[in-house]
Amino acid sequence: MRTQVAIVGAGPAGLVLAHLLRAAGIASVVIERRTRDYVEGRVRAGVLEQGTVAALARLGLDRRLRAEGLVHTGTTLALDGETFRIDMADLTGGAVTIYGQQEVMRDLFDAAETHGMPIVFEAADVQLHDIDSASPSVSYRTAAGTQHLACDVVAGCDGSHGICRQFIPEAIRKTFERVYPFGWLGILAEVPPAAHELIYASHANGFALSSMRSPTRSRYYIQCGIDARIEDWPDARFWDELCLRLGPETAAGVVRGPAFEKSIAPLRSFVGEPMQYGRLFLAGDAAHSVPPTGAKGMNLAVSDVLMLAEALEGFYARNERSGLDGYSARALARVWKAERFSWWFTGLTHRFPEATGFDRRMQVAEFAYLRTSRAAQTAFAENYIGLPLDPDAGRLSLEARP
Repeated sequence: MRTQVAIVGAGPAGLVLAHLLRAAGIASVVIERRTRDYVEGRVRAGVLEQGTVAALARLGLDRRLRAEGLVHTGTTLALDGETFRIDMADLTGGAVTIYGQQEVMRDLFDAAETHGMPIVFEAADVQLHDIDSASPSVSYRTAAGTQHLACDVVAGCDGSHGICRQFIPEAIRKTFERVYPFGWLGILAEVPPAAHELIYASHANGFALSSMRSPTRSRYYIQCGIDARIEDWPDARFWDELCLRLGPETAAGVVRGPAFEKSIAPLRSFVGEPMQYGRLFLAGDAAHSVPPTGAKGMNLAVSDVLMLAEALEGFYARNERSGLDGYSARALARVWKAERFSWWFTGLTHRFPEATGFDRRMQVAEFAYLRTSRAAQTAFAENYIGLPLDPDAGRLSLEARP
């Protein structure tokens, strides 16, 4: 079997890339080791940057997003119960949209099925071959036996636990990582959210986030110890601690109910460089991870593949190599800015085990500056709604085709 682009991984990066390539008339095959139900069912991010929303709209994949997504023109920060709102629309003219990753994946899979886009699920023993040549290939095993997919380019979109990054030679592969000494305990509950916009709270006991997936479904998080266990956090204890950290004003709006999903996620900042080698190009979590504080994970995956799709369009339509040759540098320029914002916001809102009284005073001072400085709020809003791909972002030419 042969295609132009072999895409390893059917998460947000892989599926958005497949749709972008289809819109540009470029053939691809997506290879995924899990089932569709598994990929679609993973509870992940829910805040979409305006650039991500625009990309889905350009591809004609925003029907449910427009109908069900919640547009937020601001967000609220809280310090020991005292709140203030950052008006992103006033500061930047922009907004974010609340729409769960599971819903995005459902839309992507449904559209792929409608268009007959080839996706191989439950592909085992995936291996890359000859990626440093002009004729790479991917092998994998299905119920029918070992399969070989010849291609021009391999897109590694297989996440932080995938195999693609390992095929960049160790001699040139560099990794940069910060593992945080805490995690996030999150719940989903069929109750209305405490407020109509997100609230990020810093408290003496640690971080808390009031979020939502719909007007009737709430998503809440609290910072927990790195060794915390779900069984140590029955619902009653979680709700009590959440309300304490959010403060009495916000807690008054919290509706308690049974959690139908509860999980603990570790936090880390990670970047692997370079994001390409030979004919292999990495995108999304295969190349980088961010703590969820800045809501950048899925959005970074989309910005990566927007750049990669543009480079591939230039390669196939005009025989231009410059876009592919410069992909890693271009993508990393935006990745590191998103890493910076997520790292900074995590440091501002969380309590670190080694923190001193001085460190807490610095957090208080930072909150005070944010509260009173329009310039600081503008910088926050610019990062939160999503920075442009690069100064030449307006030159993107990929458009949806019938």
